[in-house]
Amino acid sequence: METAIIAVDKHPLDVILREERIPHIFCPGCGLGIIMRCFAQAILDSQIPIEKHVVVSGIGCSGRVAGYMEIDSYHTTHGRAIPFALGIKLAKPELNVVVFSGDGDLAAIGGNHLIHAARRNVDLTVVCANNFNYGMTGGQVGPTTPYGARATTAPFGNPEHPFNFPLLLAAAGANFVSRWTALHAHQVQKDLLYAFQKPGFSFIEVLSPCPIGYGKSNQIEDGVEEMMLYKERCKIDKHVPLDEVEIDLSSNQPIYVGRFVDRQLIPYQPVRIEE
Repeated sequence: METAIIAVDKHPLDVILREERIPHIFCPGCGLGIIMRCFAQAILDSQIPIEKHVVVSGIGCSGRVAGYMEIDSYHTTHGRAIPFALGIKLAKPELNVVVFSGDGDLAAIGGNHLIHAARRNVDLTVVCANNFNYGMTGGQVGPTTPYGARATTAPFGNPEHPFNFPLLLAAAGANFVSRWTALHAHQVQKDLLYAFQKPGFSFIEVLSPCPIGYGKSNQIEDGVEEMMLYKERCKIDKHVPLDEVEIDLSSNQPIYVGRFVDRQLIPYQPVRIEE
């Protein structure tokens, strides 16, 4: 009996993803695959030549993204994605440099790099996949774990108040700051395209389900349940005071999303010494 061979067309993203590394290793229900797909589509839609795109990631689940992208990509040491990307941008200012990393890598060990890159208003785009914990290493409390949320290192509830990314980045000096969730795929892709073209420091926070790390400790059964939580409670309001956009997943208060900062501060201009 002869076996029929059916020709299958390539996926539209095969040109931008390293096909030999797919399927990815992200856990079932994780939002990182959705965010990576938004990033890949934004690259293709940007009309910027692929050879002009660079992605830099740090350590953690989100750090795997650089390895899946078929562009110049760098997987750096813990917390050092931003200074590494800054070096690339200063050496080759014509490149579109994106940092794709997580809340722990960017805001904990990399926190000073984050606020000073925003303060300088460096021409970088930073995508922060915020899953409220250190998902790769066991679900420990991180800098964005909501107050009172449980974690493997806080079995009775997190006693610390988390970073409020939009407020922090706005105060530090970023030109563009937005927050969405993995449910808001269209808006994430649209803001990536916008950030690629906007001079200065752009920061896009994307709330991402982590059923294995965060969900199991906080009675969130799976990624779908967390997505439903976003669907029910997210409120788009770009005029809300930024000190009111802190996230509490355990209460019924709104989760504010949208474009919170969009201004025209002068980007960082390095002084070049002519030989």
